[in-house]
Amino acid sequence: MYRRLTPWILTILAVAGLAVWSAFPLKEKISLGLDLQGGMHLILKVDTAKLPPEARADAAERALEVIRNRIDQFGVKEPSIHQQGKDEIVVQLPGITDRERALAIVQQVAHLEFRMVSADPELLKKAIAGEMVDGYEVVRDAQGEPYLLERQVPLTGEGLANAHVDYGQFGSPEVSFALTPAGSKVFSQLTASNIGRRLAIVLDGRVKSAPVIQGQISDQGQITGRFTQQEALDLALVLRSGALPAPLVVEEERTIGPLLGNDSIRAGVKATGIGIGMVFLFMAVYYLLPGLIACTALALNLLLILGGLALFHATLTLPGIAGIVLTLGMAVDANVLIFERMREELKLGRTIRQVITNGYDRAFSAILDSNLTTVLAAFLLFQFGTGPIRGFAVTTVIGLTASMFTAVVVTRVIFEALHRAKMLPQIRMLHLIGQTKLDFLKPRKICYVISLLCVVGGLGYFSTLGSRAYGIDFSGGQIQQYHFQKPVPMDSVRSAVRDAGVQDASLQQFGQPNDVMIQTGGDTVKEVQEKLRASFPDNPPELVRVEQVGPSVGKDLSKRALQAIFWALVSISLYVGFRFRSWSFGVAGIVALLHDVLIALIALAITGRPVSLTLIAAFLTIAGYSINDTIVIYDRIRELRRTARKMPFSELINLALNQTLSRTLLTSGVTLLTVVSLFMFGGDILNDLAFALGVGFISGVYSTVYIATPLLLLWEKKR
Repeated sequence: MYRRLTPWILTILAVAGLAVWSAFPLKEKISLGLDLQGGMHLILKVDTAKLPPEARADAAERALEVIRNRIDQFGVKEPSIHQQGKDEIVVQLPGITDRERALAIVQQVAHLEFRMVSADPELLKKAIAGEMVDGYEVVRDAQGEPYLLERQVPLTGEGLANAHVDYGQFGSPEVSFALTPAGSKVFSQLTASNIGRRLAIVLDGRVKSAPVIQGQISDQGQITGRFTQQEALDLALVLRSGALPAPLVVEEERTIGPLLGNDSIRAGVKATGIGIGMVFLFMAVYYLLPGLIACTALALNLLLILGGLALFHATLTLPGIAGIVLTLGMAVDANVLIFERMREELKLGRTIRQVITNGYDRAFSAILDSNLTTVLAAFLLFQFGTGPIRGFAVTTVIGLTASMFTAVVVTRVIFEALHRAKMLPQIRMLHLIGQTKLDFLKPRKICYVISLLCVVGGLGYFSTLGSRAYGIDFSGGQIQQYHFQKPVPMDSVRSAVRDAGVQDASLQQFGQPNDVMIQTGGDTVKEVQEKLRASFPDNPPELVRVEQVGPSVGKDLSKRALQAIFWALVSISLYVGFRFRSWSFGVAGIVALLHDVLIALIALAITGRPVSLTLIAAFLTIAGYSINDTIVIYDRIRELRRTARKMPFSELINLALNQTLSRTLLTSGVTLLTVVSLFMFGGDILNDLAFALGVGFISGVYSTVYIATPLLLLWEKKR
């Protein structure tokens, strides 16, 4: 009896077993992104402008090795360090909490020099006054005290063999160093011939100490100064790892504190649980037994997503969690398509066997086309995105692939097994939306005008915002987010920031009343943080997030975002035109999805939400969902063209829209449940993403009915 089902059952069990084995235990097999566990993401540019031409070619490679050595000694667990392009280095440091220390260790050039100090006070006075003193130059220490040093550098840090922290006569920390054989030879000759003179130890253009040479020194020495224990440890670390070949400029920084990371995990888990719970509840209540079967498939879908992430060693990010919630919501679309097809077969009086077979067969083409177009958008998002956005794309692709398998194979096997076991005498489902006979095409001209006014007027308003319409991902700048123990008056915070010397800051409350976000044009974290702590001693702020993007990176991200959107439109248009064998289908669908993306963009501008890299992910998701919705209508139009050849095309479109109305409303409503869950419970970072998706999905229903299909009628008539 079950011979035909046995291979499929075994396949499902094998896939489920692989998913369980891959996914659990989650903590060991799925790594968390920096936005969930806290840490730093840096893009550093090697500034080779002052290097001779012959030293520029491999400067980035040499800098990479130095940074890797420093990070290894710094003790960061599972860091990621790699070169990007010709002169950029990407550094990811999970779990880092001391931002200033990490930046100092990564960026410090650590160029060490040993230079003799002039003992002539008159020469020093002349040099300070600006007179040229041949063979000498003025170099100051950290406190500003001037030293007249010989320009000749007899020994540099290349002669160092090792460095470690030691303790001086009064227990103060100092850095002891040992020299290589070649360095020892030079140092021995230098000290032997200059007994009684001062020798300056210069680090990155600053005098660290200038002791008097008491006797010949061969292979070791000390660097003294006003060091703390941590400063001495870090100085010894950078000296051991060697000097950078050139300075490093921070082009992009994203630092998440552990407090915000933990909050993000809690918010993500909560949003996922509530979103999945609402989807399961709706399916079980509305579709009864078929709904329970769909819930079983959705549970396996979630397991397959987790298993896929673990199997491919993917990193789970906060947008990735949003991708899981959304793909589960969109996975319902396939089940709803199948169940609504089954409902139609039941109305025709088919047998249970025919209802199952026809329901799946007739829904398959729409499911395949709609999922493939969304996968195209996700692929381009991965191609042109960075960091967490790639995590969103990965989870979306894995989720959509899993939903195809669970919706088309798993549920069908369960239906077939129940039917063969005579446990499915009938299929019952609630039916709240009956058959309609609405003329959807009648108001199309009014809808054209309304949409045109909204898009043109909205884009006009968007253009007036200028750089305010864009986040730092595209315009450049820095965002600092502080968490106070108690709510603080914004005027007091603004006054403190102004007193810190930052005049171009933009301040706003972010999320809760005790969270403040400060946006500036450059790196002002140290100044702002010190001033806020001094201004609010009884309510100390904690720095929970720093994001910084340089202007060149912002331009690059803008370029890549436009490329992603452009190629998404082209690929979707070509695919839809190919599948439906008419360019008018593809162009009408592209106009509709472009309408939805622009409406979402305008809604963000009106509500004061700047466009960020995360929102580019939202736009491409909206594009995929919009064409998904449109393809279902196109599929029904294609089917009716074969069965109702003599029906006028306008009547045929209206019939297709009425027949699929229940599916359109149901799937959009269920997907919006997950978006609402993200909006309300996903945390502040996902709030803008969920808002854009909600606006885009609602617009997608409207554009499918009142933009795409009327345009299809217009162009098909002309053809």
